[in-house]
Amino acid sequence: MKRILLIYLIVITGCNKNIQKDYDFTTVFEKSEGQETATYNQVIEYYKNLADKYNTISIEKTGETDSGEPLHVVIFNTEEVFNLSTIRDRKRVLFVNNGIHPGESDGIDATMMLFRDLANGTIPSPQNVVLVTIPIYNVGGSLNRNSYSRTNQLGPKEYGFRGNARNYDLNRDFVKADTKNAKTFARIFHKIQPDVFIDNHVSNGADYQYTLTHLFTQHNKLGGDPGHYLHTELMPELEKKLLAKNWDITPYVNIFNMPPDGGFSQFMDSPRYSTGYTTMFNTLGMMIETHMLKPYKQRVYGTYELMKSMIEIMEADSDTLKNLRKKITRSFKAGDTYPIQWTIDSTKTSTLNFKGYESEFTDSEITGHQRLKYNRGKPFTKEIVYYNYFKPKDSVSIPKAYIIPKGWYNVIELLKINNVETESLKNDTLITVESYKIEEYETVKNPFEGHYLHYNTRVSGKTTSVLFKKGDLIIPTNQKAVRYLLETLEPAAVDSFFNWNFFDTILQQKEGFSPYVWEDKAAEILETDPGLKQEFENKKKDDKEFSSDWYAQLDWIHKKSKFYEPAHLQYPVYRLN
Repeated sequence: MKRILLIYLIVITGCNKNIQKDYDFTTVFEKSEGQETATYNQVIEYYKNLADKYNTISIEKTGETDSGEPLHVVIFNTEEVFNLSTIRDRKRVLFVNNGIHPGESDGIDATMMLFRDLANGTIPSPQNVVLVTIPIYNVGGSLNRNSYSRTNQLGPKEYGFRGNARNYDLNRDFVKADTKNAKTFARIFHKIQPDVFIDNHVSNGADYQYTLTHLFTQHNKLGGDPGHYLHTELMPELEKKLLAKNWDITPYVNIFNMPPDGGFSQFMDSPRYSTGYTTMFNTLGMMIETHMLKPYKQRVYGTYELMKSMIEIMEADSDTLKNLRKKITRSFKAGDTYPIQWTIDSTKTSTLNFKGYESEFTDSEITGHQRLKYNRGKPFTKEIVYYNYFKPKDSVSIPKAYIIPKGWYNVIELLKINNVETESLKNDTLITVESYKIEEYETVKNPFEGHYLHYNTRVSGKTTSVLFKKGDLIIPTNQKAVRYLLETLEPAAVDSFFNWNFFDTILQQKEGFSPYVWEDKAAEILETDPGLKQEFENKKKDDKEFSSDWYAQLDWIHKKSKFYEPAHLQYPVYRLN
């Protein structure tokens, strides 16, 4: 009897846990009257308590970060179902990322309040939208708190550091994925498959009247119906809703150390950035960029209202959003042309009715040179030119498939993390493919996020037969990850794996020659190949630098001979057309 009573009490206690526990869900931000942001531990504890109190919220640990601490994923769903693969067919998903730069903490505090207010009914809960967030993405940076590293920013009192536990800027790591954070993010993202993605930031740069600016993924790059919807419906509707709530907003002011009066261009978010990454998988992405010099309290509430407005739009446009993603996935087919580099199209512009401050260049008391100074006592509203149209600068045809030898496991690992579908060759097979040779590239002089990044890469291609080995991978482009494949495996693409140094070993010649041995062999080659000999003599005649460099001449003949190693500058990813 006592045992039955004990079991009964345990069951009753479990059933009434929400009644017995009395949580205070006032955030650190609110308690401090907008002066402070929550610590990492306070944030996670807050969401755990929300999940304990409300059945509409769940929190779970997901994967690793460089700090040794896990990432957390928090979900709000009115149906109290948290298996996203189950609910994705009938609901749209908004994915919010916070604390990628923990010093830019506005979104951390705003999202805590948003989840609470949705759960307790302070604001209407969406029926067609599920809200998912990573409370703090850069855990290592969040734990590294200080009050000084955000030199330009007004509040909060303490905040995290931009670099992660290994000092990586995580908003440059989405394609190369050097960090555990980025690898875990990719797994989370593909599990969620969001319709809309928001990454919360605080801006640097110019001074102006706005607290809120938006940085949508570039609409021409997104392309097709989704790009048109983003540019002509989603963005204007968001601006309209915020204006109705007395929150002015303008596009991200993409300039540095100059006033915006003369106009500015839209930021081009290549795949290294969060919204550039999500675009490759046809998610509508945007960054919220609050203004660094506006009071922290104002910035956080502005971020809150923007996210709330986005939920309202997604709720109303649920069916549209579902259809858009299907359309764009089907629009990339083998044989079509795909842009891999973009440039501003100055023939098309928009006009912003911009609210700024008068500015001037005056003599600096420190340097004696000219310095920029804004006058907040002289606000203005004037029309300025906004360059928000881009056109392709370089394009490639979409192959039927790519083939990559199994030895390039570092690249293959990233393909797997990003849910790329592959097939393994069952036997050694001779296949006719398009082969690239790296002809030209430039490299930055200083390290950038752990790499010496290449750019202005140019390749030549030829059709040839290659003997591939059992276990080498064929990667068809007829799959959801087609854009990811094109952006990473085409070497001339801005954020290709080649440009991020994944294939740098092919740039170094492994075998050479001893001049005293090669001299005799080179003479034999020229004597037996009159055409090559004539080409050699013409080059000496026309190129004075070449004619004065004996080693360059021997090296030129060596590179024209069968002794020159074929792997040098040979790009090891092949196109199957």
